[in-house]
Amino acid sequence: MSLSRRQFLKRSGLSAGGGTLGGLVALGLDPERARAATVPLEWKIERTKVVPSICPYCAVGCGLLLHVRDGKLVNVEGNPDSPINRGTLCPKGAASYQLTVNPNRPTGCLYRRPGGTEWEPIELNRAMDMVAERVKRTRDATFRRTATVEGREVTVNHTLGIGSLGGATMDNEWNYTQAKMWRGLGGVFLENQARI
Repeated sequence: MSLSRRQFLKRSGLSAGGGTLGGLVALGLDPERARAATVPLEWKIERTKVVPSICPYCAVGCGLLLHVRDGKLVNVEGNPDSPINRGTLCPKGAASYQLTVNPNRPTGCLYRRPGGTEWEPIELNRAMDMVAERVKRTRDATFRRTATVEGREVTVNHTLGIGSLGGATMDNEWNYTQAKMWRGLGGVFLENQARI
């Protein structure tokens, strides 16, 4: 009897799987008890509203299912319907529950004055205004309209006094917008953490 490669692999795979399962049962491992221990605990997610979301950590964009009860997050798991991660999560994604419930997580802006030794809380709007003022001041102080290149005066319209480093969670659309804004300011140094 001749077997094709496909038939051989099917039969040997079934034999190996059956032998392994039979051996585990013979050693006392009940498949139903093992399955029950690995199935999500129902009490964790009963009476919850399931909200699909995206993992906040990197630009892969893994799908999450957030379980919310009484306005509070109670569980985070991978979304099996996501074509990106098919329900699996890396360690950071699996720990994303802690991102919202950890009492040690900073939830406001902190500022340390020049020469100061202590951090002080400030409002988000004030922090954003401070960043904008410093970007504008640095750009204005270091902006060059022309430069001499190989003995010729050429138009450059740029600033070398400031740079932009993006985070790994930035998607293509945000990177495009960031690049447009930064180039509009005359910025030359533009990088994204995903490439580092």
